[in-house]
Order: sequence, then structure tokens, then C-alpha cells
Amino acid sequence: MQKKLYLCAIFCEKVLNHLQILNYRNIREASLDFSDKLNCFIGLNGQGKTNLLDAIYLLSFTKSAFSSSDSQNITHGEEMAMVQGTYGDETFSCGIKRGVKKSFRRGKKDYKRLIDHIGLIPLVMVCPQDNQLVEEGSDERRRFLDAVISQQDKRYLENLTQYNAVLKQRNALLKQLEEQEQPDFSLLEIFDEQLIEPAQYIFAARSRFIDDFLPVFQEVYSAISGNKEQVKLLYISQMQDRDLAEAFRRTRQRDLILGWTSQGIHKDELEMLITDGENDYPLKRVGSQGQQKTYLLAMKLAQALYLTNYKSQITKGEYPILLLDDIFDKLDSERVERIVHLVQSDRFGQIFITDTDRQHLTTILKPDESAKIFYVENGVITTSINPS
Repeated sequence: MQKKLYLCAIFCEKVLNHLQILNYRNIREASLDFSDKLNCFIGLNGQGKTNLLDAIYLLSFTKSAFSSSDSQNITHGEEMAMVQGTYGDETFSCGIKRGVKKSFRRGKKDYKRLIDHIGLIPLVMVCPQDNQLVEEGSDERRRFLDAVISQQDKRYLENLTQYNAVLKQRNALLKQLEEQEQPDFSLLEIFDEQLIEPAQYIFAARSRFIDDFLPVFQEVYSAISGNKEQVKLLYISQMQDRDLAEAFRRTRQRDLILGWTSQGIHKDELEMLITDGENDYPLKRVGSQGQQKTYLLAMKLAQALYLTNYKSQITKGEYPILLLDDIFDKLDSERVERIVHLVQSDRFGQIFITDTDRQHLTTILKPDESAKIFYVENGVITTSINPS
């Protein structure tokens, strides 16, 4: 009998008890207390529900889920923004000021390196932008791998940072060498050597992750779909069939013409497949909108369950915080009901969920008297403790 990896015992968790926001996107000011389990936000599109979830995301990953520029997260016309969260007896805060490097604190102490914070507050976000995992190129799917593994393995994030820094230098050097009549490859060879060790670590970590993650993902997908389809997720890497040092040497002239590095773990891919048991079909080509959304939801919910299981093996264990942004669109009522049943179970910890439809959230909240509901309008958030 196959072990159900996500059927974990109940572990202690890092719960967001209180959140303060000042001038973050369209939320000028908010001070909110949350339920340990379900927190639901109702409002029309464009009112600030997603911005609220993004502020919570910021406290876990030290950056926005949607904007690469910190200054873009400051309310228009203001000079600074602040987000502060209290998790049990610990407080974390992020301050953003135009023209100044942002500050991130644990208690009253600034982090010397933001990388040291990643994984301390495990979090998984599900949002409409996840469709980029299907529709966009392999960069998006590698980001998914990196986001999950980095929350459990600090060495992975350090190796990934090192690899990307050397890769950037190598690509810049290739462009310089292309302009030389007799290029000197000695510095290129040094960069090649510096890429190999972190690449090997990243490849091994990604391979282990897929092996452990796949059965969790398939089980979650079956639970949501009612066993109507089967799915696969394949990890494809150049390092599965070649020695990287030799590959660098063999493709050096081609890289020189291209102006970028054609070999390495930055070319890794995840193949997302639906299968009938005999044949596999690309999700992007044959999957309906409902199937694609189910696939992505299952990946993200499985991510939360995987992180919970991993944490339980090395510490007391923690449930990741789960952010669910507008997840019901394009799903039939049966799949919605199965998702609700799944996230309400004791397999998941604290949940923040947004929707424009009060009826969906009323259904979710009905069994849980401790749940809280919030209304969001033009960046103003009001609270109701009565879900009925």
C-alpha cells in the first residue's frame, strides 16, 4: 500500500496573528487580527484583496509576488511603505522608501542578508497568474522549483544564487570574446569550473524534489478531479545525460556565436502532462481551462503538503500559510466543493482566501465558527466575525 505523503499528523505552525500595513499599494492603512484557520476577503476586482495577500507574501519572501520594483509597491503620492506581521511571539517587518534600499527586520534586528529569512515563514500562494506556468516558457516552471526547494534548503538557494551570478559573468564575457579576432578562453574556463559544483547540487536537489513531490501532486489532483484524469510531471535536464564540463567545452564556439550559455541547469524544464494510462499529452495543448486550473491548483496545494511533510521530518513541523486568490473561476461546482473540503481538513494550516462571490465564501465558512470574513473596498478593509 502506497504511503500517503500528505496525511501528516497535526504539527505546530507559524500563524500570522496580526498584520499592520501602511501605504502598501492601494492600502493606505490597515490593522488586522486573523483567525488561526480561515480568513476570507470579499470585494470586487481591483479593490485591494490581492494587494493584501501580497503584503503577507512579502513577509515570507522579502519581496512582492507581482512587482520586481520595491518602489512600485508604495502608494501613489507617498514616500514610504511599511508591512509588519506578528507570528506568535515574533514580529517581522519590511520598510520601503523611495530611493533607499528596503529594510527587513526580525524583531528589532535588521537582516544582513535577505536570503537568511527565506524558509522561516513557509508560505504557498495560489493566484490567477499561476497560468503562466502553463502558458509561458521554462523560466516560469524553474521558478516554481526554486520557490519550493528554497523554502526547505538554504544551501539550494545559496548555490542557485552563486550559479546565476557566475552565469551572468560568463554570458557577458561571451559577448566580449565575440568581438575579438583571437579570443582568449582562459577566463571562460574559470567560469566553467565555477558553474559545475553549484549546478550539480541544484540538479540533485531538483531530482530529489520531483521524486518526493510527484506522488503528493498526483494524489491531490485525483482528490480535486474526482479521479477523472491522471497527471504526470516530468523533470527534464541536460545533466541527466551529459557531463557538464565536457558540454561546456563542446559548445564553446556555438556559445560564442549565440552570445549566451547554451548548457546548464538554467535550461531545465518541467513537462506538464495529462495521461490516459497509455499515452501522455501536453497539458497546454489538450487540457481544458478547467483541467489546467485543476492541475495548477493541485501543484500548489501539493506544494503546501510537501513542505508540511518535509518540516515534520526535521523539526516539530510547520504548516505553510496558504494564500488562495480568486481560485474558483473556470471550475465546476463539484471541483469547487472538493477543493473546499480539502483545504478545510487538518492537512492544512492557516488560510487566506479571496473571492468576489459571497456565496462561495459563505459555503466555506459555514462549518467553522472561528473563521473571519473581511470586506475590501477601495483599499479599506473592514471586519465581520459572523460568517453567516
